[in-house]
Amino acid sequence: MAGKEKIIELKNITKTYDNGFTAVSDFNLYVNKGEFVTFLGPSGCGKTTTLRMIAGFELPTSGEILLNGKDIASLPPYQRPINTVFQRYALFPHMNIYENIAFGLRQKKMAEDVIQKKVKRVLELVDLEGFERRSVSTLSGGQQQRIAIARALVNEPEILLLDEPLGALDLKMRKEMQLELKEMHDRLGITFIYVTHDQEEALTMSDTIVVMSEGRIQQIGTPEMIYNEPKNAFVADFIGESNIFNGIMTGKLKARFAGGEFECVDDIPEGTHITAVVRPEDVIITAPADGTIRGTVTSVIFKGMHYEITVESGKSEMVIQSVHSAKVGDYVGMKVDPDNIHIMIAEDHTNYFTVDINENFRLEFNGKPLDTSVTKIIKGSRRNEDGTLVDANGEPIDPVRTRIVAAIEPQDIKMTDHVEEGLVDGYISNLIYKGDHYSYVIRTELEQDFIVDDEYLWNMDDHVGLIMPVEKMNFRVKK
Repeated sequence: MAGKEKIIELKNITKTYDNGFTAVSDFNLYVNKGEFVTFLGPSGCGKTTTLRMIAGFELPTSGEILLNGKDIASLPPYQRPINTVFQRYALFPHMNIYENIAFGLRQKKMAEDVIQKKVKRVLELVDLEGFERRSVSTLSGGQQQRIAIARALVNEPEILLLDEPLGALDLKMRKEMQLELKEMHDRLGITFIYVTHDQEEALTMSDTIVVMSEGRIQQIGTPEMIYNEPKNAFVADFIGESNIFNGIMTGKLKARFAGGEFECVDDIPEGTHITAVVRPEDVIITAPADGTIRGTVTSVIFKGMHYEITVESGKSEMVIQSVHSAKVGDYVGMKVDPDNIHIMIAEDHTNYFTVDINENFRLEFNGKPLDTSVTKIIKGSRRNEDGTLVDANGEPIDPVRTRIVAAIEPQDIKMTDHVEEGLVDGYISNLIYKGDHYSYVIRTELEQDFIVDDEYLWNMDDHVGLIMPVEKMNFRVKK
């Protein structure tokens, strides 16, 4: 937002806990005064940890948190002009509404007439004037949430933090409160920083969305930009619904994916490996002869506003949202207008990991042997008669200080539920459907994530072993 004044800035923020787990890594963001910013991502992505560091409930391991240009990273929460609204409203059940809201002001020793004016004003803001003497136990979930917001606003914070505040409400109430919060933000003009895992919530309310995964920022942008121009496959998959395919540029403004050649608007050099993203609502069902690709309808589900139609085309699968129905078994064509195809240069998903050299100068990983020796990896190296290892110049190679980096492609790793058969094991922490296969992230106890491509559907949190054939690995000496 050019021309706006920054209110808070996070510079190179990292949070690592005593057990070695890094919840937030190299986080950089600035927020303008009066902006509504939402941290969006799946559970465990670091969004709440980041919010707690802004509030002062957590201290960053490294980095700076600047409020109006001054570092507040080490300030306690009560010294920050910031208030937080949590999912659990934490209202005092023994106090009425007035006393709940006035609590913070009494702690500041304010005069009673000032407290009365401030409480009256915020009750009007949250549309609960006249409720002062009511018990909090008589309020609905939505009313309790408004009281929690009023209690935070009465302290006149420069920034209001909201940590999934609508999570305890039913769907209808949540949608109503989304609009009310947005209207409240527009009236107050103060800065809101909001945390949610609900994509619709973020798209409805925010000026700016910060998409997070695995403790890192994936993309920052307006709701329109995040939805229409996702930066990578994770963002495309997490925001709304997407068809995601691997492909290749076959010519100027032409890409091949899902078994067909499509015209597009992204000018990427021919021969470039790409990821193509097509939103379900942008797929047009045609007669077979008129389609860029063709396939058989395998599923039709009525979703109220539209039908969700799944079409199998070769090894690929296309999900379509249409106001017109279809029948399972229909053979149909499909086409997509060029400006509705979003092309991204394919990310390098090669898995890199460090392997050890054992006392016999053979390689091992995770305490398990790899069927190869150092002499096959280090060009010109050899074993002396005394058992030592030397390089091509006859200089000794120290197995303790020498590290070998192995690389293996996602499609060359096989998952097994016989965990002990794997070179390493872990849990599925993320999955994305890529048209003809699934791309999985396997989190291991080695602080090493592995990306695996598999045509079969596994479940989130499945415990799997990873079979990694040594003949599929490439090795290099780590400098």
